[in-house]
Amino acid sequence: MQGKIIKGIAGFYYVYVEGRGTYECKAKGIFRKDHVKPLVGDNVLVDVLDEEEMLGNIRQILPRCSALVRPAVANVDQALIIFAIVKPNPNFNLLDRFLIRMERQNLPTIICFNKQDIASRQEKEALRLSYETCGYQVLFVSALENEGIEQVRELLAGKTTTVAGPSGVGKSSLINQLAPMANMETGDISAKIERGKHTTRHSEIIALGEETYIVDTPGFTSLDISEITKEELGRYYPEFVQYEPYCKFSGCAHISEPSCGVKDAVAEGKISTVRYENYKVLYQELKDLKRY
Repeated sequence: MQGKIIKGIAGFYYVYVEGRGTYECKAKGIFRKDHVKPLVGDNVLVDVLDEEEMLGNIRQILPRCSALVRPAVANVDQALIIFAIVKPNPNFNLLDRFLIRMERQNLPTIICFNKQDIASRQEKEALRLSYETCGYQVLFVSALENEGIEQVRELLAGKTTTVAGPSGVGKSSLINQLAPMANMETGDISAKIERGKHTTRHSEIIALGEETYIVDTPGFTSLDISEITKEELGRYYPEFVQYEPYCKFSGCAHISEPSCGVKDAVAEGKISTVRYENYKVLYQELKDLKRY
């Protein structure tokens, strides 16, 4: 029997099987032996142990089309990163860290700014200019006023999308607009097994429609990018690419070198100053790391 892992808590995996419901499963020991861990989003084969209690064992993990480390999910097509325009004001350094992670994993990313109902036109335009020039699609919504939700729904259709964002930006409110039944479904699982109520939040798949899923992930307040080097950093800023041929020196870091195409583009307003200043902060952070 084939299904999809929609949630994992403390060694238990909840596998949704179309037309039959959600089974509570354990993973067979062979996965530990092979150092393979099932991920939310995995398509799996399940052996049913008790049909009435909906219990089973995961027998096989089917081939993945993608796998992310943070958040740890499999078989996703794109990412939707949610920040508020105001209350709280966007932490651009945190946003850029997330975008770097997704660039590193070759995952297309849509940036969604919530709370447009209490933001000014100038605030929205500044955000649009900062990130659309990088090649990202930028959306403005209000989960509270149900504005822009249909546009989001259209972009998610037919895909599996990992949804992420810091706490307090309205991520849960937006997900509830997209999937009003989500709270009821997740509550049913927690009530059945009396697990999940007092644990750290976990990644979880929510079905929005035919072949359309979102992966809700825990909110974050920081993102570590120490696994990359300062020399790599520039390649995860896609807006730099077209200006790098105008750099005088091969391997230009775009920091203090003379005749730098990227710095010239910043000065001419072709690259966002906010993005470039964050790049310099992150470059210095990576430069200061002790690598062993």
